[in-house]
Amino acid sequence: MPNYVKQLIAGGVAGGLSKTAVAPLERVKILYQIKHGNFQSIGVWRSLMCILKTEGPRGFYKGNGASVMRIVPYAALNFAAYEQYRHWILEGCPAAGTGPVVDLVAGSLAGGTAVLCTYPLDLARTRLAYQVKGLGNTLAQSAVLPAPYKGIADVCSRVIKERGIRGLYRGLCPTLYGILPYAGLKFFAYETLKSYLPGDTEPSIAGKLVCGAAAGVFGQTVTYPLDVVRRQMQVQSENALVDAQFKGTLNGLSRIAQTQGWKQLFAGLGINYLKLVPSAAIGFAAYDSMKVWLRVPPRERRP
Repeated sequence: MPNYVKQLIAGGVAGGLSKTAVAPLERVKILYQIKHGNFQSIGVWRSLMCILKTEGPRGFYKGNGASVMRIVPYAALNFAAYEQYRHWILEGCPAAGTGPVVDLVAGSLAGGTAVLCTYPLDLARTRLAYQVKGLGNTLAQSAVLPAPYKGIADVCSRVIKERGIRGLYRGLCPTLYGILPYAGLKFFAYETLKSYLPGDTEPSIAGKLVCGAAAGVFGQTVTYPLDVVRRQMQVQSENALVDAQFKGTLNGLSRIAQTQGWKQLFAGLGINYLKLVPSAAIGFAAYDSMKVWLRVPPRERRP
C-alpha cells in the first residue's frame, strides 16, 4: 500500500475519533456562536441538559453525521497533504532544513487544501446543529430560519436553490483566513513540542496527547474570532438575518463587535477549550499511532 494512502487512512481515522468524542460540546459551542435563544445565558451544563431533555441523547450528536462526513476526508487530506507539502518543500528547497518554518508553511497549505475540498459539508453541519427541537429556530434578534432541514442532502439542495452553488461556500473567506494560520501554527507547535520530548525513540502516547492538546489550544486561541464570523455567515440566508448580511470577513468582525459586543467574538471560547483539548490530543495521538500501526516510514528527524 502506498504511503500516501496509509497517511490518508491514518488521518481519516484520527479525525473521526476526535470529532465524535467531543460532539456534544461542539454542538453547544455552535449554539453559543450563533446566539441561539438563551443558550449563552444558561451555561454549558444546563445547555447540555436542555438538549438532552428536548431531544434525548441523540440530540448531542445532531449534525455529527455531517461533521464526521466532513472531518474524515478533511483530516485525511489535512494530514496527508501536510506530509506531501512538507516532502515537496524539503525536496525543492533543501536549504529550508526540517525546522519549524517548514511545519508552519506545510501545515497552512494543507489546512487550506482540506477546507476547499470539504467546506459544503461544514456549512451543512452548522445548519443542522443550529436546529433545536422544541425551541424553534429563532435567532437572538428574533429572525426565523426556514423549516427544519431533514439531512445533509436537504441542506445542500435548499442552499443551492436559494443562493446557487456559491451559497455552499458562504463563510469560506473567514474560514481560510482562520485555517491558514491555525493549521500552520497547530502543526508547528505540535512538531516543535514533540521534538523536546525525551528519548530518541517514538514518543509515548501520553507525550503525544499533551503536545497535541497544547498545539490545538495555541492555534485556536489566535484565530477564534474568525470562527465566530464563519458560523454566523453560514446561518445567514434571505429569510434569516444575523443583524444584516455581512459583506465580508472584516465587515463581519466589525458588525459583530458593534452590534453584539466584542465579547461575542469570543463566544464559546471556554467551551471550545473543553472540547479542543481532548479533540486535538486524540487527533494527533491517533494519527501518529495509526502511522506506526500501518508501518509508515518515519520522517527525517530534526538536526
